[in-house]
Amino acid sequence: MTATHHVYWLLFALMMIGLYVVISHGNLLKKMLGLTLFQVSVFLFFISLGKIDGGSAPIISPKVETYSHPLPQVLILTAIVVGVATLAVGLALAVRIFEAYGTVEEKAVEEADIRESGEDRRGAAS
Repeated sequence: MTATHHVYWLLFALMMIGLYVVISHGNLLKKMLGLTLFQVSVFLFFISLGKIDGGSAPIISPKVETYSHPLPQVLILTAIVVGVATLAVGLALAVRIFEAYGTVEEKAVEEADIRESGEDRRGAAS
């Protein structure tokens, strides 16, 4: 029984690593990598919850008495598609930010926006 709990601790560690990467890094690409790691660990957690020891696929057979629940796998398939689409949009935005500012570092982009808005205000006042 304790061997199955090791999987949950590993997935929890992966979640925390992903969360740490998102919080600690200012690079937008690293943040997306951390979000993806967090997302994958959640997917694996839900899939592991749907597996039952000795369970079979939910195909009715007189020889099978215990079935694994298929709903977590179905939900995760949908979540994977949404996650890949969201990552694609995030990467497209990162490319546009890089083209506009020449960097994907949060602080550099914020500073460039502050400088630009300050120049616009001075230009409008004169």
